[in-house]
Amino acid sequence: MYADNDQLQQAARDHLWMHFTRHGSYQDADVPVIVRGEGAYIYDSTGKRYLDGLAGLFVSQLGHGRTDLAEAGAKQAAELAFMPLWSYAHPSAIELAAKVASYAPGDLNRVFFTSGGGEAVETAWKLAKNYFKLTGKPMKHKVISRAIAYHGTTQGALSITGLPLLKQQFEPLVPSTFRVPNTNVYRASESTGGLLDGSDPEAFGRWAADQIAVAIENEGPDTVAAVFLEPVQNAGGCFPPPPGYFQRVREICDEYDVLLVSDEVICAFGRLGHMFGAERYGYQPDMITCAKGITSGYAPLGAMIASDRLMEPFLAEGEMFAHGYTFGGHPVSTAVALRNLQVFEEEKVLENVRDNEATFRSTLERLKDLPIVGDVRGEGYFYGIELVKDKATKETFTAEECERLLFGFVSKQLYAEGLYCRADDRGDPVVQLAPPLICGPEHFDEIEQILRAVLDKASSLL
Repeated sequence: MYADNDQLQQAARDHLWMHFTRHGSYQDADVPVIVRGEGAYIYDSTGKRYLDGLAGLFVSQLGHGRTDLAEAGAKQAAELAFMPLWSYAHPSAIELAAKVASYAPGDLNRVFFTSGGGEAVETAWKLAKNYFKLTGKPMKHKVISRAIAYHGTTQGALSITGLPLLKQQFEPLVPSTFRVPNTNVYRASESTGGLLDGSDPEAFGRWAADQIAVAIENEGPDTVAAVFLEPVQNAGGCFPPPPGYFQRVREICDEYDVLLVSDEVICAFGRLGHMFGAERYGYQPDMITCAKGITSGYAPLGAMIASDRLMEPFLAEGEMFAHGYTFGGHPVSTAVALRNLQVFEEEKVLENVRDNEATFRSTLERLKDLPIVGDVRGEGYFYGIELVKDKATKETFTAEECERLLFGFVSKQLYAEGLYCRADDRGDPVVQLAPPLICGPEHFDEIEQILRAVLDKASSLL
């Protein structure tokens, strides 16, 4: 332990390489150091309190300071600290696989554990390619995903990601991935070239889904293995699916024998008021990728959940899915996840989200009276607030304006005012909110008040 905060700061500058971080920003400024959490709040090394408006990173479903989850991990570590799932099993992985399968829709009964979400996406793509090779369709290997969508940082998952500025410094990436339009109703006119204006979300959703069929035809149905879609797309600021969108996507995937992968690394485990987003929107995927909320962040864990159909070729004598991770299904992590899901049931966490989501929406929509707020969108406890230069025309900011306003002022000021959330310009500039699932109206009011004060000031800087 370092004797004081100055020593801690110096050690951070000298040794810690943080993720997605502009380290140059901390040459003459302190690194924010979070030292503890309690409920919906986190505290920094100076003792200042912040409302965790992002649940860490869409992770802390049950909030901070849960000793029962920590104790579940400690108990497992004392019994069996580690055992890989390479031809051997252990009880907590078996029990958790059965538990997760019981929540998953349809025949998604096969659970492949990973260390996190990117690995789950990587696993799903590899399984899709392997499955089609074993079933006599070896050319089916390509993947379709949506523009601006984020699916992870490994070479395969990054290739599926639809964010050019995140990808270009790591190219060449894995080939054979292709993008289709996303479901941003607010900017439907731009997506459709003026064909649709978003006033009829169902028509826009049908158009967006049909672009998947166009992409499959363009690439050749015999070469496309899978479509990766989030129930509510994260990057770009929380795009919910228009009515009928996923039902049409399912029809297209069935028509062309393409696997539908529901990437629920963020959306699973209560973020949308259900265990899985596919359940909320009434569609049946062939695979689900998940992570984050499965342990509420008390241990790292992810999973790829597959249908019995996809497992079947690997049950033949001598066959093997030659893929795995050392820490996938770690005994401590799976024990924590089991306790986490028990708490979901005991404390009616899903019901809390469903009971309060309308209040969360209406509280955030009060911000629409600010000239800088163009759109408020999302579902459950997962929202994006799009910032605009001109509400009437939906004009967005230039790159220089976005840098100055979003990162130079809004992001820093929200934190200074006691709200930890995310200012993001992947796509159009947004502020993202995803509080712990234990939150209620008093937390929503606090979020709105801080946002109002900061965004009102930001409006005056235009």
